[in-house]
Amino acid sequence: MAATNKRLDPAQTGRDARKLETCLRERIVGQDEAVTCVVQAYQTLQAGLCSPGRPIANFLFLGPTGCGKTRMVEATAESLLGDVRAVIKIDCGEFQHSHEIAKLMGSPPGYLGHRETHSIFSQEALSRYYTETLKLSFVLFDEIEKASDAVWNLLLGILDRATLVLGDNTRVDFSRVMIFMTSNLGAAEMSSILRPRFGFGVTTAKTCSVEPALANKISRAGVEAAARKFTPEFMNRIDRMVVFHPLGTDELRRILSIELDAVQRRIMGSANAQPFVFKVTDAGREFLLREGVDLKYGARHLKRSIERHIVYSLSNLIATEQVKGGDIVLIDFDPEIDGLVFSKDSWSTAGRLAHLFAPETPKVVETVGNAAPPPRWFQRVNARRQ
Repeated sequence: MAATNKRLDPAQTGRDARKLETCLRERIVGQDEAVTCVVQAYQTLQAGLCSPGRPIANFLFLGPTGCGKTRMVEATAESLLGDVRAVIKIDCGEFQHSHEIAKLMGSPPGYLGHRETHSIFSQEALSRYYTETLKLSFVLFDEIEKASDAVWNLLLGILDRATLVLGDNTRVDFSRVMIFMTSNLGAAEMSSILRPRFGFGVTTAKTCSVEPALANKISRAGVEAAARKFTPEFMNRIDRMVVFHPLGTDELRRILSIELDAVQRRIMGSANAQPFVFKVTDAGREFLLREGVDLKYGARHLKRSIERHIVYSLSNLIATEQVKGGDIVLIDFDPEIDGLVFSKDSWSTAGRLAHLFAPETPKVVETVGNAAPPPRWFQRVNARRQ
């Protein structure tokens, strides 16, 4: 009987990994390399091929502010464990002095107040969000470059042997942990690459397009800055360094839609207000992008623009009872005042908007043709009002 060879596809991922990738791409925009790295680490965990005696993965995320480094970690925890709070976040700005390391591992016996000092890291804290199907934890060291050398030395043992000995000689196992470290190292160099102060092709702060060659130059700048800051033994324990690139205009436009959907979810889930729907026109979205796009500050500046122009105004409309449950608020741009205008539309005149809501995430879908009937939640709210 002749033997047959069947070609295999090692690039194909499992069902759970594909689901994670889909969830991350819905939440994270413009950072495909980071998404791929996290999915690969999760696929290795699912296959049972993680290195014994080491954490599941050690990541160092580099890049300028507002490009999604911290959000990447939160989105991973939210996708896998269903809760953003599942991330144990360490703000390294609070550990700039060596004695503050006691907050992480507790004070050893003999020191004053060692019984009252509770360490952040404990086996109970790591296993708090374990589920029956997934035993996984996430630890984030935010802005790791601000921590003292004592924190870096402490991380050497965790990154290499997945073990931490607390002040009371209790051992904490990190073998079921994904460790993330974020840093803004190289941000100044990246900014100078994107906006040269001399020569041709000067990039303005409102321009957000990055060529592939320029992206590679930005990546090298970030990695070289990290190599200058950290010791070789520390860098050698990092599994993957990922440089987050500045977000372009197309990416920020997608982020704008995500953030507006998040505001709609806040309205639908608010305990103090009856649910209503708001719709931002294309002109209004362009205004928010114009006010919120800044290459220096990334997506955070866009979030502030939404809070300033949308959320604050909607809060005033709710407080003054100009908007009630079941209303449809149309938000448009008025060039005469160079700002947004808000109007309340009845269902009969706004019937071309068919509002279809998933169980958790509300979405607004535009339809063409005759007016669609009001959804059930709209009818219930109007019945209560009458």
